[in-house]
Amino acid sequence: MAETVNLSDTSTWLPLDGLAPGFDASKAPLSSDLDGRTFTLVDDRGTRIVHTFGAGPDGEGAVAWDYTPGAGDPTPADAQTDPCEVVKVDDELYYAQFHHQHLPNEAVSLVLDLRSGYALAAISILGEKTRDHVAVQQLFGVARIEELAQTGEPPAPSTELIGRRVLWVYSSVHAYEHVYLSPHWYTWQCLAGPEQGLADTDENSVWRIRPGIYLFSWREKVIPCGSVTIADHRDQKALRSHGVLFGEAEDGGTSHFTFGAHGRLLSNTVHPAEYDPSRPLNR
Repeated sequence: MAETVNLSDTSTWLPLDGLAPGFDASKAPLSSDLDGRTFTLVDDRGTRIVHTFGAGPDGEGAVAWDYTPGAGDPTPADAQTDPCEVVKVDDELYYAQFHHQHLPNEAVSLVLDLRSGYALAAISILGEKTRDHVAVQQLFGVARIEELAQTGEPPAPSTELIGRRVLWVYSSVHAYEHVYLSPHWYTWQCLAGPEQGLADTDENSVWRIRPGIYLFSWREKVIPCGSVTIADHRDQKALRSHGVLFGEAEDGGTSHFTFGAHGRLLSNTVHPAEYDPSRPLNR
């Protein structure tokens, strides 16, 4: 007789680092294209962040950054070097991921579009869960790349994923489906792996980077963690994503690991205009 499992008992759900083994099987090869290059990001407050890639002792695997706040930016000036992974997403489009060593409760996901001359940074901050917000909060910032000309549109929040149901396969063991519900919510269900049978609806954010390519992030309420991914939806039968999971480890420290996934569109729901989840709230 099969063992009865209480899927509603969230106290038995795996900690974030318990999910990690094998979750990175579909991770893309790391890129050295940016090594030796410097990009200065400038936002609308005048804040400047200089990033130099390939700053490690062997000339790779790290980013040196120098932060100078602009008017109205309360973040103090700072400069550090952190281990960094870079993935090439598309022609002249890169995703860089690093975890601050001096501030272990912060992780940075950086999208650099060298074709448009714009960048999007997602800062994940691990704190305490409260009645008003989940443990991991995410801040998003658009900047121009000073060394490049700006062309086309900068990254912007998007509702283009709403209604899609997508299968994401992370390894031969791990598979999940996502249902993108609204500008604020999405539902995930584990179809295979150590979390099989578990599901929840959590906060999400979506930014359009290029046509068909999006930054998709989420913030979980049961496990103190969040994720940032860059997902290529251009081929509905061969989706691709690259990302990070960041949050609290079982020992109370932080867990930060990168991964990749292959996916496909399972279905797409089209709502009548009067019930479109992306329309303004009427309260």
